[in-house]
Amino acid sequence: MAASTVIILILIGLVAGVFSGLIGIGGALIIIPALIFILHMDQYSAQGTSLAIMLPPIGLLAAYNYYKAGALNLQYALIIAAAFFVGGYLGSKIALSIPLEVLRKIFAIVLIVIAIKILWSK
Repeated sequence: MAASTVIILILIGLVAGVFSGLIGIGGALIIIPALIFILHMDQYSAQGTSLAIMLPPIGLLAAYNYYKAGALNLQYALIIAAAFFVGGYLGSKIALSIPLEVLRKIFAIVLIVIAIKILWSK
């Protein structure tokens, strides 16, 4: 792996980590597009890589800061995490059965819908 690729990967991780800790986003909105547009990965590989990134470090230190501040509902988090575990498995099976071009379009539409909803919500 080229040193420039390593530097790009580190920058993607830092930017995604900062945004994750700051406003709770990172994987889908930062990492996947960066892997696709900067490192030219296909949608499948970008999504799989993004999911693998989240396994150990997904906000452990950031969540700890929120916990110390009394801004974390641990019971809710554990229930959602268990359901996310199952949902992630099911979602990956579905995603891998969808043609790559269709999956990219679905991903883009979801991002647009979320952006519009956030932009025009009160």
